[in-house]
Amino acid sequence: MKKSTSVSRRDFIRKSALTASLTALVAEPVIFGKSSAVFNPTQERLPREVWIATVSQEGLTADTSEKKVQSILAIIEKSLIYRPDVICLPEVFMSSGVRKTMTLNEQADISGELLKEFMDFARKNNCYMICPVITRENNRIYNSAVVIDRQGMRMGEYRKIHLPDVELKAGITPGPLQPPVFKTDFGTMGIQICFDCCWDDGWKALRQQGAEIVFWPSAYSGGQVINTKAWQNKYPVISSTNERSKICDISGEVVAQTGIWDKNIICAPLNLEKAFLHTWPAVMKFDQIRAKYGLKIKITNFHEEQWSIIESLSPDVRVNDILKEFDIPTFEQLTYHLEMEANKVRS
Repeated sequence: MKKSTSVSRRDFIRKSALTASLTALVAEPVIFGKSSAVFNPTQERLPREVWIATVSQEGLTADTSEKKVQSILAIIEKSLIYRPDVICLPEVFMSSGVRKTMTLNEQADISGELLKEFMDFARKNNCYMICPVITRENNRIYNSAVVIDRQGMRMGEYRKIHLPDVELKAGITPGPLQPPVFKTDFGTMGIQICFDCCWDDGWKALRQQGAEIVFWPSAYSGGQVINTKAWQNKYPVISSTNERSKICDISGEVVAQTGIWDKNIICAPLNLEKAFLHTWPAVMKFDQIRAKYGLKIKITNFHEEQWSIIESLSPDVRVNDILKEFDIPTFEQLTYHLEMEANKVRS
């Protein structure tokens, strides 16, 4: 009997899917932590498109802080093809995983000297850097994150507010309860460090001061807590840790993360030109918005949560203009208005 040469529908789908997957693996360049169908480092970016690089220290050790710094510099150089706007490093990275033990004062001394390497790197590569190190002022020691601008100058530092018992006993001083924000050419950013994730006050204070993106250097990964901080506060949160590091958008969704294939660094874009809405009743106007703006905007609905995010994909469209045009409040504006109205009824 002649063997059939027909192909079943299941086999056809399986073979087609395999072929497509193999083609994608060959054809798609890879952004650290995320694949991209098209990437051109020289292409024009959206006005509020920010490229973020963040480091994981998983598996990294060194004999001295000087050697640790050199290994970190070699790692972050890998992200330069994507022209990152900001590079974030993990908590006290200069002393973490270093075999030579140092006192806190010695760490503060060497941090001040080695920070010059990162100031030079930022200036040469036109990027901001967040460098978490031990700092000292007026004989007080802080667990800090020093912010360096594109010119290689120190913008200031954030000092960890909430310290675990081991740091308090070691002599580290808690930072001020009101965290600073840092004004950049792409927006306003803030910082929290490690144990700060167990409190809400610093995160809320940053949002109230207009923070649009927050970095979280840490010794540990944080897991779903980091995703939650993002959607609760309506800003992207980027972690840089000794374990898993990730970039979360305002929805809490992971844009990119380190892992077995991208072990020590990821680099990916975030679009800050977007707004977080409560779906109802804004959804009543979504068809009108789509009809007018078409491919210039993107609306993403989270059906179970009743969140919606409207995002501009065009340099000539601003989300705030759309919200004003269609009289749509942001999630925060809506909840504030309802709270004020409810207080009137209660009084």
